[in-house]
Amino acid sequence: MNNQQIKEIASLFRTDGKPDRITPIGNGLINETFLVNTDREESPDYVLQRINHKIFANVDLLQNNIASVTAHIRKALAKKGVDDLSRRTLTIIEAFDGRLFAEADGGFWRMTLYIPDSKTFESITPRMAELTGKAFGEFHTLLSLPDAPRLKESIPDFHNTPFRIRQLKQAIGSDPAGRAAAVSDLSSSLLAREEEMTLPFRLHAEGKLPKRITHCDTKVNNILFDIDNSPLCVIDLDTTMPGFVLSDFGDFMRTAGNTGAEDDPDLAKVGVNMDIFRSFAKGYLSSAKFLTPLERSLLPFGAKMLTYMQAVRFLTDYINGDTYYRISYPGHNLQRTKAQMKLLEDIDLHFSEMENFINNCYNNIDL
Repeated sequence: MNNQQIKEIASLFRTDGKPDRITPIGNGLINETFLVNTDREESPDYVLQRINHKIFANVDLLQNNIASVTAHIRKALAKKGVDDLSRRTLTIIEAFDGRLFAEADGGFWRMTLYIPDSKTFESITPRMAELTGKAFGEFHTLLSLPDAPRLKESIPDFHNTPFRIRQLKQAIGSDPAGRAAAVSDLSSSLLAREEEMTLPFRLHAEGKLPKRITHCDTKVNNILFDIDNSPLCVIDLDTTMPGFVLSDFGDFMRTAGNTGAEDDPDLAKVGVNMDIFRSFAKGYLSSAKFLTPLERSLLPFGAKMLTYMQAVRFLTDYINGDTYYRISYPGHNLQRTKAQMKLLEDIDLHFSEMENFINNCYNNIDL
């Protein structure tokens, strides 16, 4: 698409001024994103994004979820006396037909207000992990209030461990690529932990563990920071939906807390970074003051469960013939599986240390 075509799409939204300059921004793998400047210097800038309809099949549900979340956060912050609300959460721009998205060029598009003097980070340090933990803790806290909206799943069963295990069993049974026998040791090892790794779902069924609104993609680059490196707001709300807070905690640790790469060919490099764990946990616990004792005690388990679930997903895709994840070489999904299983082994070794830190950190935080 050329700039003129993108301008025409941007013109479908209620901007203050006529879309004038278009600049690609970001490096997201899911959605195409553009900065839109208007012909009026005094007008704000906007972010235009093509929604990946293959991943988010129900765009209306997706956008209504995001609108509900951002409206709730804005209202909750206003009650606390926060005055820079346009910088503390995303602001959705309606299309001229009143919808929260527009259809053009065979796809679905949305627009939000651009937040100036903001930035994201790709790399992680202990200090950045603490700030990120605090930001996600505040995000969870605001969305745990009694008047929080009720959301639907934008990707059904996304962090559903029993569902992912069923998918693995189905792949082994059908064996479409003839690979199941060669990896039976890996699949047996994963399936042997089925009862352990589905514990939160049993606790929820028993009414002991609540589901709350979770982000489901807790990476450092999904936090906007101001020019002084203070967190402004959580972004990339596409997967914000009901879930367990332990899953969000664990998802960050699976990615940012790994000393190696997700698909590291050198398994000796893969392990849990306890400095990142301690910093993220400290930041998270300092702001997530809504947690029940059970939720708090299960935070380290989240690191286990999300790492396990991703190993299951990679192995399932390998057995199915690499039909879901993009691969760079034959056996890529198998290497991803092995790297995740190595990380899981290291989390097991550090698990008591993680639990002790959570307990000690909580007891020393002024709640």
